[in-house]
Amino acid sequence: MNPKTTAVVLIEFQNDFTTPGGVFHDGVKGVMQSNNMLANTVAVASKCRAAGVTVMHAPITFAEGYGELTGTPYGILKGVVDNKAFRKGSWGAEIVDALKPQPGDILIEGKRGLDAFPSTNLDFILRSKGIQTVALAGFLTNCCVESTMRSAYERGFDVVTLKDCTAALSAEEQEMAIKHNFGMFSHPMTHDEFLTSLG
Repeated sequence: MNPKTTAVVLIEFQNDFTTPGGVFHDGVKGVMQSNNMLANTVAVASKCRAAGVTVMHAPITFAEGYGELTGTPYGILKGVVDNKAFRKGSWGAEIVDALKPQPGDILIEGKRGLDAFPSTNLDFILRSKGIQTVALAGFLTNCCVESTMRSAYERGFDVVTLKDCTAALSAEEQEMAIKHNFGMFSHPMTHDEFLTSLG
């Protein structure tokens, strides 16, 4: 893998997921602990910056009142609204301190749904930088990570999903996504395998 044509996209590493006191932290902390997710991702971001890989952050945020969403949200986004998660300007919506964007990182703005592509300029930035390989990490494994994975695959990128840099709401969901879906739309790798492949 050529670092210059590779980008790592960090999806929703925000306090509402990553940190005790975050709205959804209790739901994901079991998987996070079992695969050492946060520490692995910090290592990936640090080593990627040093190697010349583009590091991108794709948080999700909503205005107070969630006016960007339908008046009758359902499914996963209903959970976001009901729990008042990811409100713009709130502590919960902030990117976790351990992965705060560094100089040279790119912050993708405008993510309002599951897939990081449709409401953002992610595709434009990747193509303008000549990126061919997109490596994904983040939350939730079987939701936003998988939605973005499928989208990147459809757009013709060479997609890598970092198995031990993702977390779902249960060990079962994590295992099902990795075992059955990741290989259909990406090259599933551990963070060590990915870093080794960068040469």
